[in-house]
Amino acid sequence: MTNLSKSIPNGRWLHIIPPCIIIYIVAFMDRTNIGFATAGGMDKALGISATVSGIAAGIFFFGYLFLQIPGGKMAERGYGKNFITISILAWGLIAVLNGFVQNTWQLLLVRFLLGVAEGGVWPCILGILANWFPSKELGRANAYFIMNIAVASIITGPLSGWIISVSNWRYAFIVEGLLTLALLAVWIPFMSETPQDAKWLSKEERDYIVNTISSERALTAKQEKQNITLGQIFSIANIWKLIGIYFCYQVGIYGFSMWLPTLLKELTHSGIAGVGWLSTIPYIGTIIGLFVFGNLSDKSGNRKLYVSIPLIGFAICFMLATAMKSNIWLSFAFLTGCGVFLQSASSVFWTIPPLLFTGEVCGASRGIIGGLGNLGGFLGPYIVGWFITTTGNSSAGIYILVVFLLAGFLITLMLPSVTVGKSSMVTIGKSSTVPSENAANMK
Repeated sequence: MTNLSKSIPNGRWLHIIPPCIIIYIVAFMDRTNIGFATAGGMDKALGISATVSGIAAGIFFFGYLFLQIPGGKMAERGYGKNFITISILAWGLIAVLNGFVQNTWQLLLVRFLLGVAEGGVWPCILGILANWFPSKELGRANAYFIMNIAVASIITGPLSGWIISVSNWRYAFIVEGLLTLALLAVWIPFMSETPQDAKWLSKEERDYIVNTISSERALTAKQEKQNITLGQIFSIANIWKLIGIYFCYQVGIYGFSMWLPTLLKELTHSGIAGVGWLSTIPYIGTIIGLFVFGNLSDKSGNRKLYVSIPLIGFAICFMLATAMKSNIWLSFAFLTGCGVFLQSASSVFWTIPPLLFTGEVCGASRGIIGGLGNLGGFLGPYIVGWFITTTGNSSAGIYILVVFLLAGFLITLMLPSVTVGKSSMVTIGKSSTVPSENAANMK
């Protein structure tokens, strides 16, 4: 199969990955530019503390919960493209509204609604990618898609810093929100839901994708013969392990992303434009990390290993960056190390649910894991903001983030090991089981 895949045209990589990347570049920009707005004077203009700024950054993830499961199911049922089209319209308009808020409550409401509007996009895109890329390619496909986060961060820093330096923080929200609406010109004409829908796809490539993915799914022998309830899904121990890992990871990721501009300002005493450019360097490391770990994971098939290494690496670099604050450039070097590990586990992590769960369980699991796990995106910014408000220093808050990353590493070690060529069974309740899909590719 590996030799066959090398002889097949690669149109799927050029037509499917880029629109997904572009969509989420702007989505991630719209959710994280609040960090630059805070460093650029939003907190003073609205009269809010660092704690409230952290809450405003994190409340997004409570809204993010609502459409996680529907987004995953839309992709499973073939409505992903239309779902994301509507999502783009909604979050673009709400992102623009960020620039018009006048008080704390308006800011919190708009940020919450932005989370609702964006909430289904991530699991929906992951579902679409799973329809296009066989298991042996999915780690790399996810890595290329998740690379959008690094690219978004590289763009957000200089762009937000420049807009704020020449005008103010309000225009950073407005301009970047308008970019969202322009995404429709990319998404609608270029995106195809499945290989069967793509007129540009060659017969050889279509047959390869459809037949390979069908064969992989046939390994399960039987799909669920019962209607699986949420209660039954929540009874699966591995669901809770994955939620725990993702929650701890998001605590670290968004704690880092939200407060990086402030940390760099404290560390270097640069202006907001300079901070914007300095913030790009860790995210260049993120691109490298995603590419390296995504490829290593696909080549070895050892998904668990390449989730655990980035988690422990991120924790160590974040701890040392904080401990070495007295040495500006050494601390900055470890912040760059954080960037290398920042998203490296993500592409590998999202290959695990299809290996453990089938059909409807897999679609729902993406939403459940993403929705509950992303609540860590609230806790991370809040922890650091609270410590800045109460102590005037971010160090203690960052050490708490490190503890969460270490906890995520330990939970990862508790995931099941599946030997190549064997399948595993996921127990639902006490009496029934669901065979794992593509379990042979997880170690």
